[in-house]
Amino acid sequence: MFAVTGSEQIPDVEQRGMSKGFVRAMLFLIIAALAGGAVWMKTQSKPAGLVNPSASEDAVRAADAQWAKAAAAHDVEGTIAFYSDDAIMMPPNSAMATDKASERKAWAAILVPGAEISWTAGKVVAANSGELVYDVGVYTVITKASKGRPQTTDGGKYLAVWKKQADGSWKAVAGTWNSDKPAAAGKRS
Repeated sequence: MFAVTGSEQIPDVEQRGMSKGFVRAMLFLIIAALAGGAVWMKTQSKPAGLVNPSASEDAVRAADAQWAKAAAAHDVEGTIAFYSDDAIMMPPNSAMATDKASERKAWAAILVPGAEISWTAGKVVAANSGELVYDVGVYTVITKASKGRPQTTDGGKYLAVWKKQADGSWKAVAGTWNSDKPAAAGKRS
């Protein structure tokens, strides 16, 4: 086995001082290493499971409906339980709530006696990974008349971002809402 370039010859493996047995052993080791690497990759890499985004969307719709029921029942603790521990709540015309204490305070101010609150999910869309879902819908808050104050009705829209938790449950990691009513004169929203 040799190749000719011009008048000089390239020596074959035996002429280079390598036996055919040595070359075969090296080829065997290279092939074994490649095969071993392929087996390791197959057993060590964990491909992402098949995800059905519509199942994630359905799960969030169900969780959102339960969340709305907790709020309608004026259950502050039940309402804030739908937030993850690191959630960010962005109520209108207020500071962000970034922990359970500030979320509790914000919801306690909303879920007062005489207030009726409800919301309905409209558009619910999951990321292809199935781990994040956003939920856009509408809300209504009716505050009954009391102590000389007239009944008020507010309606608007909301956005919630949900994340699948390690235990398989869904929690809101971010949420905001705002009124469809125009801002009062002289006030910025």
